[in-house]
Amino acid sequence: MIRKYRAFILPVLTAVLCLALTVIVTGINAEAQNVKRVPVKPTAKDSGAEMYKVYCATCHGMDGKGNGPAAAAMKTPPTDLTVLSRNHGGKFPELKFQNVLKVSSPLAAHGSSEMPMWGPIFRSLESGSEGYVQMRIYNLMKHVEGMQVK
Repeated sequence: MIRKYRAFILPVLTAVLCLALTVIVTGINAEAQNVKRVPVKPTAKDSGAEMYKVYCATCHGMDGKGNGPAAAAMKTPPTDLTVLSRNHGGKFPELKFQNVLKVSSPLAAHGSSEMPMWGPIFRSLESGSEGYVQMRIYNLMKHVEGMQVK
């Protein structure tokens, strides 16, 4: 009986297997395109490296080149933070960097407004203390400044 239906079963089984693989791969790609939003994790305010790892590397990558695990799910690719100085005449754009962190305005240099508004987030971590917010932004800025390509 199996021989009688072999010509029919094999193509159907192959088609079902292909369909199943397509569904699995599509599901994996769809999952990879979604960024899971989680509550902000407190970090040491005096450690730019720790803040970068916790707050920035997900999108910008540990190396700062914009290749973090969430980058593929973003409409606009994250900025390559290692070339900020090169893109600003060899000088690190401190004020511009600080302003992006404070208010995350959708600046062309930043790419998009998908980046969280870190100023208010830092304020919530520090019970509204503007001095500590400034300290966080300064230390994070100094860490990114140290990542610049020569």
